[in-house]
Amino acid sequence: MPTPETSRLVAEQLLRLTRRLHRAQKRYMEPLGITPAQSRLLRTVAHDDQPPRMADLAQRLEVVPRAVTTLVDALEAHGSVRRIPDPTNRRVVRVELTDTGRSTLRALREARRAAAEDILAPLSDQQRETLGELLDTLSGAPDHRC
Repeated sequence: MPTPETSRLVAEQLLRLTRRLHRAQKRYMEPLGITPAQSRLLRTVAHDDQPPRMADLAQRLEVVPRAVTTLVDALEAHGSVRRIPDPTNRRVVRVELTDTGRSTLRALREARRAAAEDILAPLSDQQRETLGELLDTLSGAPDHRC
């Protein structure tokens, strides 16, 4: 049975790793002119089959609606998203990706991959596989690697 000290140490290691990964991703995203929060919003918009409502974005991102407005304003100025009216309710605003947004998403995926590669560089393929399995177990995610 693990000791409380072992659990504390592992938790600290996970926090340090998360901060390190976040810093690496931020460094790779900086030249794209996109913040991590904006990146998350872009990924959320891209995930839907139809353009999501602003309120839905706030709920999925677990932020207040004003925060979504600020993010969408910045991404609209960047040319990555546009606001469109809901076809069935004129009071509702939806957010859709532009071609620039899709291109930015591809660049962001590459930036995230490069940041992860920086972090994982010291690990062998087997160690990466083992780490992935452990992280899946901890996050409750099904094994979806092919």
